[in-house]
Amino acid sequence: MYIRYNIILILCYNKNYISKVKKISFSREDPVYGIGIVAKIVGLHQQTLRNYERWNLVIPYRSPGGTRYYSIIDIEKIEKVKDWIEKFGINRAGIEIITDLMKEISDLEEKISYLESELIRYKSRGSMKELPERNRRFL
Repeated sequence: MYIRYNIILILCYNKNYISKVKKISFSREDPVYGIGIVAKIVGLHQQTLRNYERWNLVIPYRSPGGTRYYSIIDIEKIEKVKDWIEKFGINRAGIEIITDLMKEISDLEEKISYLESELIRYKSRGSMKELPERNRRFL
């Protein structure tokens, strides 16, 4: 699903209600969508989104007043969960296992990336002996 990365904000100034249109850009991580908009985007009820939060599947940003705001990344997670439920009939326990495994994979990929950069750094200095023993076993 294509999601826009820009918002048009209309601001009113003075007594004359002169409107000024301002374009605001934001990143995929910025929480900008309220629960009602997200529910319409993904085709789920707002209570379902609240359940996803209660089950720790998707945790939206909370404003000081308690309003939930979702980022594009959150919306993509919601769509994945929805697909797993609708297409594969996976239950809540299965989804929790899948999300835990995906997090673990992500953590391992970060560790691999770090170790690869360390290996390149040590190779470029020609000092493989300096490579800590704990990292050498991964080579």
